[in-house]
Amino acid sequence: MKEQFNTALANLVDKLKGWFNAIIENIPNLIIAILVMVAAYYASRYVSKFVKRIIGRKVKEESIKSAISKVTAVVVVALGLFIALGILNLGKALTSLLAGAGVVGLAIGLALQGTLANTFAGLVLSFRKNIKIGNWVETSGFAGRVTEINLKNFAVKEGDNNIVLIPNKTILDSPLKNFSLTHTMRISIECGVGYESDLEKVEKLTKDTISQALGNEGPDKEVEFYYTEFGGSSINYICRFWINGEARIDELKARNKAIIAIKKAYDKEGINIPFPIRTLQFDNKLSLDQTQSDDHEPKN
Repeated sequence: MKEQFNTALANLVDKLKGWFNAIIENIPNLIIAILVMVAAYYASRYVSKFVKRIIGRKVKEESIKSAISKVTAVVVVALGLFIALGILNLGKALTSLLAGAGVVGLAIGLALQGTLANTFAGLVLSFRKNIKIGNWVETSGFAGRVTEINLKNFAVKEGDNNIVLIPNKTILDSPLKNFSLTHTMRISIECGVGYESDLEKVEKLTKDTISQALGNEGPDKEVEFYYTEFGGSSINYICRFWINGEARIDELKARNKAIIAIKKAYDKEGINIPFPIRTLQFDNKLSLDQTQSDDHEPKN
């Protein structure tokens, strides 16, 4: 028993001596590894600030800039860690660390598939030149001004002052109409005049009225006017013209102004804008005498 104890003690002492010698031999490498980690930490801070400043020139959202800068800092620190492990001759530990990180990353990716999709979609939207904060857009059944693009949602402020949060992935997968990409828009107004109207006079009056009230500020300077059909109670037409505007409210204001101007011009010239009239006609005449005689007939 005493011999076994002495043998075990001797083996333990040999192990401790071996570890001590290994530590002594690797002190220079350990010091270098620590210096590498410290340098990587401070470098990550400076690189993070630099990347945030560069990204800020194209991205206005603070959440996007912070996320990208933090990811950059983590990458720099991870690179320093791998270099430090290599200096310490811990290649097997480095391989195990990479394998474990891959498995953990795969599990997290599967668990957060929807969240990661919205995150990457938010990054893509932040760098797209045709979508910016303040643009008036229409997408996924909603229309409003873009107020925020973060890593999860695309925020749109509608005309009724309500905020709609749309997942970023939905924005990338759905058609989007951006009214702010162009500074002009074309307005179409449909109306009808009575069959007794002078059609040439109506056309000239309508085009002159629109030109005086709103002008025509688009690529086609002339106001367009076309008769479209013989309706049930009127001859219908469509009138198209351009305005300077970038939002839905500009279209509504122009349409309102045009309708008021056309109505006043027609009233002044005595031009009728008819509305559907339904006439009920009864051709069957009821015979009161026949009804009364039927009432006096004896009943069996």
